[in-house]
Amino acid sequence: MTKVRARGEDVRRFILEHVEKHPRDVAKVAATHFHITRQAVNKHLQRLVAEKALAEAGHTRNRSYKLCPLSEWTGRYKISPELAEDVVWRNYVAPALGQIPDNALGIWHYGFTEMFNNALDHSGGSKIHIHIRKNSVKTEMTIYDDGVGIFKKIQTAMNLLDERHAILELSKGKLTTDPRNHTGEGIFFTSRMFDSFDILSGGVYYSHEIGKPEDWILERDRFKSGTAVWMGLNNHTSRTPRKIFDQYSSGDDYGFNKTVVPVKLAQYGTDKLISRSQAKRLLARVEQFKIVIFDFEGVDTIGQAFADEIFRVFAQKHPEIELLAIKANSAVRRMITRARSGGLIQP
Repeated sequence: MTKVRARGEDVRRFILEHVEKHPRDVAKVAATHFHITRQAVNKHLQRLVAEKALAEAGHTRNRSYKLCPLSEWTGRYKISPELAEDVVWRNYVAPALGQIPDNALGIWHYGFTEMFNNALDHSGGSKIHIHIRKNSVKTEMTIYDDGVGIFKKIQTAMNLLDERHAILELSKGKLTTDPRNHTGEGIFFTSRMFDSFDILSGGVYYSHEIGKPEDWILERDRFKSGTAVWMGLNNHTSRTPRKIFDQYSSGDDYGFNKTVVPVKLAQYGTDKLISRSQAKRLLARVEQFKIVIFDFEGVDTIGQAFADEIFRVFAQKHPEIELLAIKANSAVRRMITRARSGGLIQP
């Protein structure tokens, strides 16, 4: 009986985790996965509907299913010196999240307080809105402020080319416009703790999703004002804040000394990565780390000067920094090998 009950729980968990991608054929998908009949799966579907974990619509062949929200909460706050992220977390946000495992709660605690504090200290806005939506599988949170916009502020403070360049710097970590009061680690680690992490500000959209290429940018219609941050996390994730911190630290001091640089973010439109100036933009601030991993996902080719600036010129100036390349195709690897061997004659 115990085995039967456990298998039933596995079937229902599978349905809940796949219904968003398969709202109309989740019964077929589950039946194929578990090698059981559609009729057996339908019994589990009806139980989930009765438990209000799923909602159904339509009849027979047109029937579809979707996750029911277990809870939903909205908070609105006026930015003032008296407003504090720990108080909002303790009194409102943590209760709104409800019962979730301690490791997931720890991730939400870190992510919320970091993003809320950023809005308080850096946005220059007048109000912050929070929205939380939870179902039986995952929880999603949106934090919106009506300030100047995070990418525009970084661009202005660091005298960068444009808001897209601000995202490249943000993805490296240790970036802050207020170094006296902030380490610049909050957004970097938050983006890597959650299943999905997105920022929309101005005309630029930044996204980091677990299991997919490091980061990417989309041009969007101009966002009216401020910054919107979306965070999503499976309620039963096995991830912990400590695991994420450990991924980017090494040695006895456990400091934040490792970073992953998404090389593709240095590209603009159809431009190729061929020049030394592009390489220098990519290298900005990486001397703050002991290990720098260049992720070449989505990069088809690089020029000799670009490779030489990173893997010979910079490497010789900073022998204490370990430079690694991952996800590079054969053409990119050849350029890197040539640069490291000193094969390019300086023009």
